[in-house]
Amino acid sequence: MRFLIMGPPGAGKGTQAVRLAERAGAAHISTGDIFRSNVAEQTELGKTAQGFMDAGEYVPDEVTNAMVKDRLAQDDALKAFILDGYPRTLDQVDKLDSILEELGSELNGVLSLVVNKEELIGRLLKRAETSGRADDTEEVIRHRQDVYTAETAPLIKVYGDRGLLIEVDGIGDVDEVSERIEKALPR
Repeated sequence: MRFLIMGPPGAGKGTQAVRLAERAGAAHISTGDIFRSNVAEQTELGKTAQGFMDAGEYVPDEVTNAMVKDRLAQDDALKAFILDGYPRTLDQVDKLDSILEELGSELNGVLSLVVNKEELIGRLLKRAETSGRADDTEEVIRHRQDVYTAETAPLIKVYGDRGLLIEVDGIGDVDEVSERIEKALPR
């Protein structure tokens, strides 16, 4: 099982990726986790990424791509993985294709959690309230949704054209969504 999980901020991708990886015995590969691990271990890539993050800038694609390539080449990811948070742009799709080709691997599918914008905003505002994240204002949340629509949503068409896209309704409690995912996956 080599899957990518996609969805806008607040769709529940992280939660569902962890659950799916555990059920499938696959490596859960999250770009956030990769960044934190490289920074904590003070790898060369981690030091480079830290410099950008400390300056409040996005980590450039070449650094992110190198970290993802390194993680996909690790033993636990060679047979099965769930990618969470990568790729986010069309350029990263091309890079992922070349990384997988180099590793003699390919995606088996792309799982897209579908949740309407107002539901997402409500979820994220609630999460901000319960977690005390004052920086997650409605304005910031709406901006992140717009960035997703502009930069990441086009990937859905790319993967749909390749016949890899599996869309799942992401509204409902965590167990309901997990059950829908399980039913939607190819056997």
